[in-house]
Amino acid sequence: MIKFQKYFKNKKILITGHTGFKGTWLTLWLSTMGSRVYGISDNYPKKQNHFFDLKLKKNIKNYKIDICDLAKLKKIVLKIKPDFIFHLAAQSLVKKSYDFPIKTFKSNSIGTLNLLESLRYLKNKCNVVLITSDKSYKNFEINRGYRENDIIGGDDPYSASKGCAELIINSYIKNFIKKKNINLAIARAGNVIGGGDWSDDRIIPDSMKSWSKGKKAIVRSPFSTRPWQFVLEVLRGYLTLAIKLKKDNEKKLFGEPFNFGPNIKQDKNVISLMEEIKKNITNISWLKKFKKQKIKESKLLKLNSSKAKKILKWKPILNFSETVKLTTNWYEDFFKSKNKVYNISIKNLENYLLIINKKK
Repeated sequence: MIKFQKYFKNKKILITGHTGFKGTWLTLWLSTMGSRVYGISDNYPKKQNHFFDLKLKKNIKNYKIDICDLAKLKKIVLKIKPDFIFHLAAQSLVKKSYDFPIKTFKSNSIGTLNLLESLRYLKNKCNVVLITSDKSYKNFEINRGYRENDIIGGDDPYSASKGCAELIINSYIKNFIKKKNINLAIARAGNVIGGGDWSDDRIIPDSMKSWSKGKKAIVRSPFSTRPWQFVLEVLRGYLTLAIKLKKDNEKKLFGEPFNFGPNIKQDKNVISLMEEIKKNITNISWLKKFKKQKIKESKLLKLNSSKAKKILKWKPILNFSETVKLTTNWYEDFFKSKNKVYNISIKNLENYLLIINKKK
């Protein structure tokens, strides 16, 4: 925390997609370090939302715009003159991408294009972390874990839109963004879990909603394997990368992609996840639903994070049990005291930092 604060305190930090799951946690973490946070998002859900529950609006400057609007986005970026940018804005759900493919491609591909175009006109020094996804890779269901130089692709609309974003980024760093004041890199992460996630069609949020009503959770892909990773582990990777960019005077990292994935032992199927949750929350149950899916879902997808470990000195700290425990602790505290979300989330952050400080 002290190490991060040294680089982010009083700095102007722009986060696109700051009202989303990861964006909200990043906004909270940076605000506790005294950063001057600016958020851009057009997604302000009226139903359950971690960002609004935290009451973060009073601590940061919010801009409600669509990143597909180049003129507005460019105007705000040039007005803020940020020291750091974390680009998280995206339509992040695979199932939703089938229902709204055009919106998904616009947000994930054209939105990224518009941010890159805006950077061409920025004159101050700025370090940019562009977050894409593990689904940017062409998935061959291989067990070794994808490396940064593996093939980019994707069949479903969400994965394809992220693959498109990667191609756009590559084109811009090769042809347009070569100015000395901009340094940027790409971050790819996978199945992130943690408190405050209320998204539809995700196993933990859906289960927590069901259990809070005394119902059984529905498990639709019980034997699909995922590299479960705690949200703050990934965000620590993004922050570490941003610091490395700032210190990278020779711009050796310019345009470089980095994977941020959990240890290989985190690769568990959905049933294993549910069994681990049951160790922390009593009186819960679930129903396996083997109904044939209308959409294709990956059975196996994992990342190799050797590059981040070697160059950034970042590594995942939590084991599977700790990841699930920190996640379930947040939801348990929430259902006991819904009006104290800020305190609950700060406690969760502090507990995470205590664990990593002990292990380091």
